[in-house]
Amino acid sequence: MPTLCIPARLGSTRLPRKVLLDLGGKPVVQHVWEQAKKVKQAQRVVVLTDADEVAKVARGFGAEVIMTSPDCPSGTARIASVLDQLPGEFFLNIQGDEPFIQPQLLDDLISCWKKTQCALVTAVSKITEAERLLATSVVKVVRAENGQALYFSRSPIPHLRGVDSREWVKHRTYWAHIGVYGYNRATLARYLQLAPTELEATESLEQLRFLAHGMTFQTVVTDYHPIAIDTPEDMEAARKRV
Repeated sequence: MPTLCIPARLGSTRLPRKVLLDLGGKPVVQHVWEQAKKVKQAQRVVVLTDADEVAKVARGFGAEVIMTSPDCPSGTARIASVLDQLPGEFFLNIQGDEPFIQPQLLDDLISCWKKTQCALVTAVSKITEAERLLATSVVKVVRAENGQALYFSRSPIPHLRGVDSREWVKHRTYWAHIGVYGYNRATLARYLQLAPTELEATESLEQLRFLAHGMTFQTVVTDYHPIAIDTPEDMEAARKRV
C-alpha cells in the first residue's frame, strides 16, 4: 500500500517557519496532514523533518514523524534519505505548505500508478489565463500523446510561432505543473545516486534531474489549483479560505 510523505522544513527564505504558522487555529502542516489522512488508498502518512520543533508539533496532533538530515536539498532527497525506514512500493511527496491539497487528487495519482506501474507520476492542470502562462512562478509542462511529461519549464512552452504570447492560451492547451510527486521504490532508491544536472540548476526545478537521466513522468489531469504558502500575501489568502 502507498505511503504519503510530507517533507516539512522549518527554514524558508521568503516566509520563515511557514509550516508552523497558524491557519484557522492549526499549524499549516496539520492541515496538510489532515488532508492526506483522507486519502482512501493510503496505508501510512508520515511527516519528515529535520527540526525538533516541527517534530514536536506534528507528534502533538497525532502524526507519525521521521527525523531527517538538515542537508537534504529537496523533498525528494528527504524522502530518499530515509527510504530504509519506509516500507512499501509507492510513495507520494506532498508539500508541507499545501494546506488545501485535494485528497481525491492524491487518490487519482495512486490509481494512475496502480494502473500503469509508472516509475514517476505527477499532476497537471490547464492554464487558461495569459498571466499564468507567462509567470515564471508557474511551472509549465509539455505532454506527449500518452500523457507523459516531455519537459518542465518556467518559460511558456511550447512556443506558438507567429502569435502574440498573450494570445497563446486562446489557440492551444497549455499545462501547469502541480507540485505533488509519486515514485516507486526503485526510483527513489536510485535518486540519491543521480548526479545533479545542468537542466535542473538552470530552471531550478528538481524534477528535471529525473528527465535529464532518461526517466519519465506520467501525468494526471486535475482541476485543482494549489494555494501554496510561500509569502505573507499567500498566508493572508489562505486565512480567508479557512
